[in-house]
Amino acid sequence: MFAEDLKNSLIVSCQPVPDGPTDTADFVVGFAKAAIDAGARALRIESVAYVAAVRAAVTVPIIGIVKRDLDDSAVRITPFVSDAEALMAAGADIVAFDATDRPRPASVKALVQAVKARGKLTMADCSSLEDARQALAAGADFVGTTLSGYVGGPEPVDPDLDLIAAMRRLTPFVIAEGRIRTTEQAAAAARAGAYAVVVGSAITRTEHVTAWFRDAVTSAYGSRTDQENAVLAIDIGGTKTMAALVVGGEVVEDITVPTRREDGPDAWLAGIAEATRSWAGRYTRVGIAVTGFIEDGCWSALNAATLNIPYRYPLLRGAAALFTVPVLAVNDAQAAAWGEYRFGAGASASRDGHGNLVFLTISTGIGGGIVINGRPLQGLAGHFGLIRGPSAGKSPLEDLTSGRWMAAEAAKLGHAATAAEIFTWAGEGASWAKEIVAQSAFRAATLCRDIQMMLDPGVIVIGGGIGLADGYIERMRRAFDGMDARVTPRLVPALLGSRAGVVGVASLAAEMPQRQT
Repeated sequence: MFAEDLKNSLIVSCQPVPDGPTDTADFVVGFAKAAIDAGARALRIESVAYVAAVRAAVTVPIIGIVKRDLDDSAVRITPFVSDAEALMAAGADIVAFDATDRPRPASVKALVQAVKARGKLTMADCSSLEDARQALAAGADFVGTTLSGYVGGPEPVDPDLDLIAAMRRLTPFVIAEGRIRTTEQAAAAARAGAYAVVVGSAITRTEHVTAWFRDAVTSAYGSRTDQENAVLAIDIGGTKTMAALVVGGEVVEDITVPTRREDGPDAWLAGIAEATRSWAGRYTRVGIAVTGFIEDGCWSALNAATLNIPYRYPLLRGAAALFTVPVLAVNDAQAAAWGEYRFGAGASASRDGHGNLVFLTISTGIGGGIVINGRPLQGLAGHFGLIRGPSAGKSPLEDLTSGRWMAAEAAKLGHAATAAEIFTWAGEGASWAKEIVAQSAFRAATLCRDIQMMLDPGVIVIGGGIGLADGYIERMRRAFDGMDARVTPRLVPALLGSRAGVVGVASLAAEMPQRQT
């Protein structure tokens, strides 16, 4: 079994609730076989007996662990060398063990040596970057985020994406594990740099999943009276427009219609009004997110190449006439910044003591939003794509970095390729495509360094089709190598995806209904 077998894979942890109704070998084997049938490439199994039972039924790699409650040590996962040896004898290909810096029966080095003596691989379950550094020094093959948040203090809710990214700078062999409960979180862990992603409770612990859904359903039934707080949120983009009914950060319903650039804003608004006619009476205010600049209720373009609109188009007046409820309008990236801050990847910024966040969307163009001291900045704030450096001449940054620029560069080299196709070529090793992606990522990283020095945000959330493309954020992070940790930007991938704008503008409309009507 080689490390390559786990690259870019899903690993399913088949560990039933102890003494629960599924805590039998038959159930564990059934979970394991079902996971493999659905595409899992490896399994994580607890106990020697269950490893042996699963090994007899499957051929994929097995990560084996033993859990013990000891009187003299807080270490629970494979604490003894004899546990590691028993797991290997039962059929484990990889032995995982607690690698935290706590009093322990056997050292990390002793566990690694015992496993390697049998020709097997090791996985160090870590709680911190220092745990990972020490485990790698001892010869561990993989490091995992398994114990982040479990060695003291309140248990976090979300996966530790920052630790995944930090470990990735030490080694490519990072296994993301711990509190990955949704498909969005699994994807975010992969984007953060994980070599493989482990999902456990969300797949194999029925008791936990049922409790999550019970709480969600109970909350939904309890909030039916919140209908008066529903917002019709509209995000007008360069190629498509999304409309959604949003309550408290949750998208209840949504639709998407094309944005025909040649039609103009009157037709765009009328089309949305018609498409959402059946929602009339279900919302009490409207929030509109748009590219460009909003001032005194009027909408103007700052870069006509992104979406050309008449100068100072009376957006709020036209929308209020169509929807007959109060209307708020903000820049789309500023709305997305607020959505990510309140409900997405920026949740950690609200806990960092000052609540500062910058959102950067890298796509057809480059947009951004800023949240300072828990308040969103509007007006021109965050229009980072329009920054002009001294060497750029008259061209704004987005014209030298964005998806449009990437496609134009490819055309200059004789390749008719979209930005998405350029990433595909780069992934297949084409040097011209790799160079285009590298240049774009370096310029975006340079922008982030400047943002960090100017605003000192807790995190910079990266979104957009380019920003979230495979490997792009990691390329940006490599541009920070050698920087002092205090001034290094903390980059995290956006979690709300294409819904960030509607979620953010709905929240702003709900909380500030009198700002623009």
